[in-house]
Amino acid sequence: MRIALLAHVRQRIAQPFMGGMESHSWYLADGLIARGHDVVLFAAGDSDPRFTIDPVVAEHYERTFPWAEHRGSAPLIAHLDAGYSAACDRIAAGGFDVVHNNSLHRFPIEPRRTAQVPTVTSLHVPPYDALHWFVKASATPGHHLTVTSGRQMAAWWPDGAPGRASVLHNGIDLAAWPYVASGDDSAVWCGRITPNKGTHFAVEAARMAGVPLTLFGQIEDPDYWAAQVEPLLGGDIRYGGHLDGAALAAEMGRASVFVFTPCWDEPFGLVAIEAMACGLPVAAFDMGAAREVIGEGGRFAPANDVAALADTIREAMAIPRHTARRRVECLFTRDRWLDACEALYAEVQAVAA
Repeated sequence: MRIALLAHVRQRIAQPFMGGMESHSWYLADGLIARGHDVVLFAAGDSDPRFTIDPVVAEHYERTFPWAEHRGSAPLIAHLDAGYSAACDRIAAGGFDVVHNNSLHRFPIEPRRTAQVPTVTSLHVPPYDALHWFVKASATPGHHLTVTSGRQMAAWWPDGAPGRASVLHNGIDLAAWPYVASGDDSAVWCGRITPNKGTHFAVEAARMAGVPLTLFGQIEDPDYWAAQVEPLLGGDIRYGGHLDGAALAAEMGRASVFVFTPCWDEPFGLVAIEAMACGLPVAAFDMGAAREVIGEGGRFAPANDVAALADTIREAMAIPRHTARRRVECLFTRDRWLDACEALYAEVQAVAA
């Protein structure tokens, strides 16, 4: 099958990943190619050169439009509109069997576009104004929408989802996140370091619990880092940097608990299943899809309640490590995810024919 994979272009689709969306697109391209598909990655031009890349923009827009300039930036909107408009035109003329759209841009889901090439659109975020109404108007026979959790489905369609929408859980390659049978009694946190990921809450709770904690991830919001996270470092609390997958998996495997602190309606929580695959039970704020994803592999505290999270860290450490691993093996493997993607591709092709 000839597949156009249309990615978000804020960051490179390359390791070390800035977040779950970049990881999703990279592993999707890698997995589909391994299954024999002809995949063209429409992404930022500075993405991983191992893939066949058709640039939406020459370089990821974080480099051109820094963090502080993202919201409501007319030049950025014009830049992205021009890039995605041209990319959609190239896809329409490129002989593709299907598009998998991870872009979060309005152009690829226009009915005139999805009528040209059957499209599967994966929504990785809760509904927001800039995209919400375009999604609602995008239903056509050759367009299927996916969300990453039941919680996210209810957020997008509180009155009931359309027939052309379904839950498509994320999946990971278990070989990339090897199971480790025991930990060193420390905690680990990983993610984009930004307020809605709650990094400072993880630090405060670990200190209260008396458990060493290492933070990993990109410092996305430097002001938040400087004001609320960096001053808390020291002693048993350290920052371990922004690591590629193999190095991060090794660090994860050494720990005994993963701390997950979403402060928004988290649609899935890819880092949680990566940690669980390594054998780490999870201590989590009960936000978004956390309980749906983590299940018996963790314990939960009310959102923003640091004292309760500290208790939860200690409780989660008592969960057998194989419990967390087994949940990922049953529900969130890469093969299961890719099987579902291929089935959706076949479905939209058949309906559009």
